Amino acid sequence: MRNKDIRKLPEEPKVEKIEKSESVDANQNVTSALKPELKSRPIATPAEVNAETKKSNTVKEIEAIQQRREERRAAQQKARVSQNADIDPSNPNYELLKMIREFQSTLDFQTLMTGDPVAEQQICVCVRKRPMNRKELGRKEIDVITVPSKEFVIVHEPRVKVDLTKYLEHQHFRFDYAFDESADNKLVYWYTARPLVRCIFEKGMATCFAYGQTGSGKTHTMGGEFQAKSTQNCREGIYALAAEDVFTLLDTTYAHEDFTVEAAFFEIYGSKVFDLLNDKTKLRMLEDASGRVQIVGLRTEQVFSVDEVLRLLEHGTHIRTSGQTSANQHSSRSHAVFQIILLKNGRPHGKFSLIDLAGNERGADTSSANRVTRMEGAEINKSLLALKECIRALGRKGAHLPFRGSKLTQVLRDSFTGDRSRTCMIAMISPSKESCEHTLNTLRYADRVKELGPNGDGKSLDDWKLPLASNRGQGTVCTQQQFASAESRSNTQLGRIAPAIKTAKSVPSQDLDQGDINEDEIALLVEDSNGEIAEDVLKFHQTHKKVEKLEEQVCQDFNELSSKMKSWAIETEKLSHMINQVEYDPDTFINSSSTLIKTLITELTKVQGEINSWKNHLNQEDELLAKMHHVTRRK
Repeated sequence: MRNKDIRKLPEEPKVEKIEKSESVDANQNVTSALKPELKSRPIATPAEVNAETKKSNTVKEIEAIQQRREERRAAQQKARVSQNADIDPSNPNYELLKMIREFQSTLDFQTLMTGDPVAEQQICVCVRKRPMNRKELGRKEIDVITVPSKEFVIVHEPRVKVDLTKYLEHQHFRFDYAFDESADNKLVYWYTARPLVRCIFEKGMATCFAYGQTGSGKTHTMGGEFQAKSTQNCREGIYALAAEDVFTLLDTTYAHEDFTVEAAFFEIYGSKVFDLLNDKTKLRMLEDASGRVQIVGLRTEQVFSVDEVLRLLEHGTHIRTSGQTSANQHSSRSHAVFQIILLKNGRPHGKFSLIDLAGNERGADTSSANRVTRMEGAEINKSLLALKECIRALGRKGAHLPFRGSKLTQVLRDSFTGDRSRTCMIAMISPSKESCEHTLNTLRYADRVKELGPNGDGKSLDDWKLPLASNRGQGTVCTQQQFASAESRSNTQLGRIAPAIKTAKSVPSQDLDQGDINEDEIALLVEDSNGEIAEDVLKFHQTHKKVEKLEEQVCQDFNELSSKMKSWAIETEKLSHMINQVEYDPDTFINSSSTLIKTLITELTKVQGEINSWKNHLNQEDELLAKMHHVTRRK
């Protein structure tokens, strides 16, 4: 009975052992079956492993790009809804704004982002659109500029038909880069000036300049953001950002090299050069025997940090010449040139010229101002034309450089010569409807610098339109044939001018402050301007050249007269003391006083004649200037 109470132990452990054994046998069988395949498979090489890694990284990058694109489109759709909701029917430009919004709804926006590649090129031309300011918003201005991609800019030009119906003409331009109003200075710097920094460490000459209408944001881009009471945060400008990268490279990549950094800051006002680091001292320009332009007396300071560069920038910016136009109460009326000079073992190695150009004013902007302001505008426009032609010649290997067309291009001559020369132009545009004409002029200027054309790489505006979407905006789009026709006209004109350029005689070493501008080159520039500058500019330049010479002569003779006056005053005092004595020699007094008075009359008459001649030429110059502005206003 007791044995009956003993329960039988379960046989599960035995079964488990059998299962494990079977499992092991099965695994062994599978392993043995796979052994031939494993043995036949080759071991992956490091190159194949890297290829697989790169492939996986590429897939990740593609997925990231797709995700960013989806996020961007969602944000754009949200912005469109917000913009359409913000359209005020009481706005006098309501119809135009509605047409612009309809046109924009057909576009697939793909604006420039930090992760996009940076192209290496000798000449880079880009455009930056600034946001609407408070004054424009207060006047209920509308934004007529669209930047649909990182290369294209569209101007919605308002037009009126014969029956007074409003419509838009959508004109588009293509550049190396296009920045919309959301881009900050750091993003602009990343694609414009930053690629040029390393160039100066390789014995290169780099130039970056901002061009555009007064008030379009040139000084903001180059010098930094303006804060309260017109103070400028120079740390956020391209000047300081470039200096920061220079010192970073000096401390890392080129730490073993014997490099030193110097800085110079000067302005070109009219046809004169002033040192902004030395109390605006007037400087002379000389051309040495080797053809290099030297600025005599220019002060350069050795700098060791970005803070020292900022100190120089703040000092120079504070005393820079400014004036008033109809577009801007505090317009920069001079070209400001800040140079970072790299020295190796005490000798020049490379140079980076960063330039904030004066505003490109038209006659209408300065016609209500005084003569000085109109003269400034004429000089500025002449120098900008010469600068454009020099950059275009830089892109045409072996072409003649018309650097003698202005003081600005003379100063930058070494930046336009050599295989290591690199140039970047930032064209600044204002978005408002009232600035539309200025914006088109700026974009045409920038377009002629490089002449990419709208379809240089096979892309056109249609590539940025949404699928199956029609262009509902009224008006026309500038066609490829129109651009091709313009380019053909330009090439024909250049071919016609080229023989005349080849016959131009080289100018020997000379003082560039005396008879510095070559009239033949000015004539060629006027002929090549395609109507940008009237023929009267040549006559104006010839007269202005005489005015400059007379001004220099009057200045020199008047300074000498002032020195002589001091000695004459002493002589007069002696004669006065003599005649008041009880006993004196009348003959001596008569002879001495007669000689003194005769000398005074001769010297004063000479200076008076020079002043009269100067005045007459100034009147002639003023008449030519008024005629030029009258023609501009009629156009």
